[in-house]
Amino acid sequence: MVNVTIDGRSISVPEHTTILEAAREAGIHIPTLCYLKELNEIGACRVCVVEIDGIDQLVAACNNYVLDGMVVRTATPKVLEARKTNVEFILTQHDSQCTSCGRSGNCNLQSVANDLGVLGLPYEKHLPGLPWDLSFPLIRNNDKCINCLRCLQVCDKVQASYVWDLGNRASHTNVNVAGGAPIRESSCALCGQCITHCPTAALRERDDTDAVWQALADPEVVTIVQIAPSVRTAWGDPWGLTGDEATVERLVSALRPLGFDYIINTDFSADLTIMEEGSELLHRLSEGGDVAWPMFTSCCPGWVRFIKEHYPQLVDQVSTSKSPQQMFGAVVKSYYAEQLGVDPHKIFSVSIMPCLAKKHECALPSMRDACGDPDVDVVLTVREMDRMIRRAGVDVHALEDGAFDEPLGVGTGAGIIFGATGGVMEAALRTASYLATGSAPEEDVFADVRGLDGWKEATYDLGGTKLRVAVASGLGNAAKLCDALLAGEVAYDFVEVMACPGGCVGGGGQPIHDGMERQYELGQVLYGLDKVATYRNSYENPSIVKVYDEFFGEPLSERAEKLLHTDQHAWMMPAEQRAAVAAVETEL
Repeated sequence: MVNVTIDGRSISVPEHTTILEAAREAGIHIPTLCYLKELNEIGACRVCVVEIDGIDQLVAACNNYVLDGMVVRTATPKVLEARKTNVEFILTQHDSQCTSCGRSGNCNLQSVANDLGVLGLPYEKHLPGLPWDLSFPLIRNNDKCINCLRCLQVCDKVQASYVWDLGNRASHTNVNVAGGAPIRESSCALCGQCITHCPTAALRERDDTDAVWQALADPEVVTIVQIAPSVRTAWGDPWGLTGDEATVERLVSALRPLGFDYIINTDFSADLTIMEEGSELLHRLSEGGDVAWPMFTSCCPGWVRFIKEHYPQLVDQVSTSKSPQQMFGAVVKSYYAEQLGVDPHKIFSVSIMPCLAKKHECALPSMRDACGDPDVDVVLTVREMDRMIRRAGVDVHALEDGAFDEPLGVGTGAGIIFGATGGVMEAALRTASYLATGSAPEEDVFADVRGLDGWKEATYDLGGTKLRVAVASGLGNAAKLCDALLAGEVAYDFVEVMACPGGCVGGGGQPIHDGMERQYELGQVLYGLDKVATYRNSYENPSIVKVYDEFFGEPLSERAEKLLHTDQHAWMMPAEQRAAVAAVETEL
């Protein structure tokens, strides 16, 4: 242990504890901007500087260790003046139009500047004004970037996507797409982790709320909105609602005043995905040696983008089942339109998702199977949805719980846990076990695939067949798993991958809590809801039974293949496009 005095308080901490961590241990606040524990400890912003007795220069608290007998002062006039000056310098290269900023009120730079008493700017501003493709789902505004490098670090170290890099030098240094390439030509998986780890609004999602407002205002348009399972874990954060208050039923009531005609539960199509994907797995198993293993889940479009970009040789092993979002869109503009007696071309289908990659997925030309129009017209992140509710002046505190619209409002616990890492695997195994044996699995027999370990594996008895499964959370872990598969170091039958650490609960479209990782906490919410659900297995869902009886017939039927499955080769990522061009040039 090391004994240190901070602002007159004597504490003991383990060796190799930073000054910042020691101060937090003592309950002393030191502001930070660039710091992310174990990810970005580079001391770039100099906002966390402190004074140490016996040392003339101020030192960064985030990347300097305490030493035995050290005396640290965190709020001397010298320290406070240096912090204020450093923030003023940062603001000379920052667009400070806070009233029109998506992070206003939830911006770390704004908070730090306010706390330090920055009331004006004594220096001239120099904004880089770099261009950006505003039609891409991920928007970067370099005029708001403070060069903290958080986006670069999380993209490289956690997500293994290597999208960002530093350009230029000295005071002209800026973060941009690696190699100066347009963002559409990059390896971006659209996981959105760079957004949730950015302390400002330098990174954000493309705002699609205007298109939804226009549809809501058109009396000729039937608006149908679906709510993803993990949305219920965090949608109430901006209003300070507790977990008990921020129910999905209250969210249904919050969306009613906006004017949606029908509000539907994506849990239904999560169950539908399980019926199709579980059946697909059993079909592959029945084919024996003619199939390449493992089969990968396909419900995460960020993961699909990643494997197509980095491991194209494995794409044929990705399930052909569409994601729950896209299955829902296809059902809405076919079966549900028939049930409502509505022309599917007049339906405007909206998804509320914790995800940016869904914005890309819904625009794919291969996702127009129901009536020729996009099966899903617009995807909103949870942040966009919250902005719409606020704009409509809805008092969420005064709302009672509401109900989803039928006949697609019923979901199961298996559908709910889709939002947590391991949830898709567990849900699929529950149904595959039933389809293979004719009986329900034992209570929580698949609990081994739960938890936040980045790479988990287990073996299960599936009607006499030993099924080797693995679950990967975060694209860095997915890359390690794929490398091990290709090297022959591991072998599996079924693999679930979620692009975002912790699964959809940690998605790039969720509300932002700077410096906090809440995936475990939010995942436990979903497992708690599963535990008390009326139906816990997808095959038990009466709405699923009905839609197969009345429309699809059975999983993997001809109609199910047309509407609920897709060709993973029907579109290309940049690396695939470059490879295709190179192949043609070689042939010529």
